[in-house]
Amino acid sequence: MTHSMDLIPAPLSVGRRGSAPGHVPLDERTTLDAGPGTESTARWLRSALGAATGLSFADGAGPYAIRLRISEEREREYGPEGYRLSTEAADTAAVIEGGGPAGVFWGAQTLRQLLGPEAYRKAPVTDGGWDLPLVTVEDRPRFGWRGLLLDVSRHFMPKDDVLRYLDLLAAHKLNVLHLHLTDDQGWRIRIERHPKLTEIGAWRSRTKWGHRDSPLWNDTPHGGFYTQDDIREIVAHAAERHITVVPEIDLPGHAQAAIAAHPELGNTDVVDTTALTVWDTWGVNPNVLAPTEAVLRFYEGVFEEVLDLFPSPFVHVGGDECPKDQWKASPTAQARIAELGVGDEEGLQSWFIRHFDRWLAARGRRLIGWDEILEGGLAEGAAVSSWRGYAGGIAAAEAGHDVVMCPEQHVYLDHRQAPGDDEPMPIGYVRTLEDVYRFEPVPPGLAPEAAAHILGTQANVWTEVMENRARVDYQVFPRLAAFAEVAWSALPAPEARDLAGLERRMSTHYRRLDALGVDYRPPTGPHPWQRRPGVVGRPREGTPPHV
Repeated sequence: MTHSMDLIPAPLSVGRRGSAPGHVPLDERTTLDAGPGTESTARWLRSALGAATGLSFADGAGPYAIRLRISEEREREYGPEGYRLSTEAADTAAVIEGGGPAGVFWGAQTLRQLLGPEAYRKAPVTDGGWDLPLVTVEDRPRFGWRGLLLDVSRHFMPKDDVLRYLDLLAAHKLNVLHLHLTDDQGWRIRIERHPKLTEIGAWRSRTKWGHRDSPLWNDTPHGGFYTQDDIREIVAHAAERHITVVPEIDLPGHAQAAIAAHPELGNTDVVDTTALTVWDTWGVNPNVLAPTEAVLRFYEGVFEEVLDLFPSPFVHVGGDECPKDQWKASPTAQARIAELGVGDEEGLQSWFIRHFDRWLAARGRRLIGWDEILEGGLAEGAAVSSWRGYAGGIAAAEAGHDVVMCPEQHVYLDHRQAPGDDEPMPIGYVRTLEDVYRFEPVPPGLAPEAAAHILGTQANVWTEVMENRARVDYQVFPRLAAFAEVAWSALPAPEARDLAGLERRMSTHYRRLDALGVDYRPPTGPHPWQRRPGVVGRPREGTPPHV
């Protein structure tokens, strides 16, 4: 079996003793020697590598073992997610020592890469043996938050496809899945005390095909939702892979699906909310939640069920793109502004966010929201997803708030990957593999104490023009591989990054993605079936602004 040193993301160091290319065989004698705390990695190795190799990896120590250990020394050196992997020990086949359970797991991901692309298949495709190169890898992540946002509201992603995305994140050492569960176009999580949210709010009668400027419609009803057991399964599958699933319940804007299901949640003194349906097109929607005690109680009930399902320390409340027109026209909202003494409609939005900030904090969780939530001032523990550029993240970090950098100009993977007419439904500025590789999450010139508040970075995938898994794959890959290296590896300044080296390693990585069945965009351009001729997008020309 050919093994590969083309590791992605690049580790801190790779060393080899001597110049001979020796190797360590894996065969029916290979055992798993799993120390305390490494059980999840042992289970994963047996299922993933057992399927690909046909080997059983029985329990046992000895000269043919893959030894998994948690080591205090490694934790001191590399932190809980760092590891040292060596196939050069005399008394065993391979040793993975992690600073914590997650470090051991990331070391196992590297072990799989070393075995070659065939190790990513679900059954053996070769009669040849398996072997590991003689090597010592030392590694640790640059950031603790290495995320992907999946928008499952605009287009629903069935549960099995979410589980598959968790496997793809794990293979790239990414450790956060931000699930955008609610929006104008669909409510995707079953809430037992409010069943109409999914009975009515999870379905729309038709869908705009392409950008909102497109004249085309898809007249097939679209929808779907996750039951609470589906969510439990997703969260458990993620936890086995040391991934945190951060739920997002969007408020007070992006709420038309909820209002369609429960018209009393909307500004009933301004619009006939009983006439609203789940939205079938894209853009920023004027139908926002009413600023009433009844609405707060309703969403507290929603969040109580969400907290029961998601152990994530962070809960995302959206807080972006909330048009104020209905509040300006609503006597109820105006009376509320006067009663609360918040000044204006902006103050009303920040009252909404601060209410849930306090509510979540009282339950041991931390609110995170899009950078608009900065506008009314934030409570101490709240964190910010900086999407409109760097500026919101810089302001938040300098004010002592934790920040996840996800600027749309750089890491919105719904944006097109190349110029020209071949890209399907092209949105936004061109962002190539190279552009993503040269993204730097910590803006230069940020003071060290502010930079310490940057938890990490996230790539966001909004699915207005991605109607199924293959379209999501196409937009996400191969750029997610470059993004994963930005989030994990200790890279030089953007202009000094070795693009040729990345592209060389990608030639192997494309074969891994092939084995995983990922419908990535080929480096030479889309396959014919990946194009969407004649469907309008909204491409933007030039270089994105640095804001």
